[in-house]
Amino acid sequence: MVAIFVCFHPSNTNHVPKMNKIYYLSTCSTCKRIMSELPMESFEKQDIKKETITETQLEEMKNLAGSYESLFSRVAMKYRSMGLNEMTLAEDDYKKYILQEYTFLKRPVFIIDDQIYIGNSKKNVTAVKTALGVEG
Repeated sequence: MVAIFVCFHPSNTNHVPKMNKIYYLSTCSTCKRIMSELPMESFEKQDIKKETITETQLEEMKNLAGSYESLFSRVAMKYRSMGLNEMTLAEDDYKKYILQEYTFLKRPVFIIDDQIYIGNSKKNVTAVKTALGVEG
């Protein structure tokens, strides 16, 4: 057993790099394309198919986004096949379905410096690039 101790001197805390997070799907060509355009070394990556989103993680995303509905993907194939398009969903429903089925999370989801960026729209990708200081 190896113990690793990390010690940060209080005067050096300003120099500790902040870890950003991305929730994505490794089989999604759109996620791959977006990630290829960004400096991903500063990101903790979570493939939501291989590593299920926890309720705590979803709560964090909801707190940043303002609602579960804003995180919910209506273009997921299961949205229609489960008849959800025929139902009126409440916040608890959006939460339940996202936790139940990874495809219901609108992706990718970037968390950068306590700001959340949801989805793959051109406007959103541009906002992510701006937050990261990436040209174009």
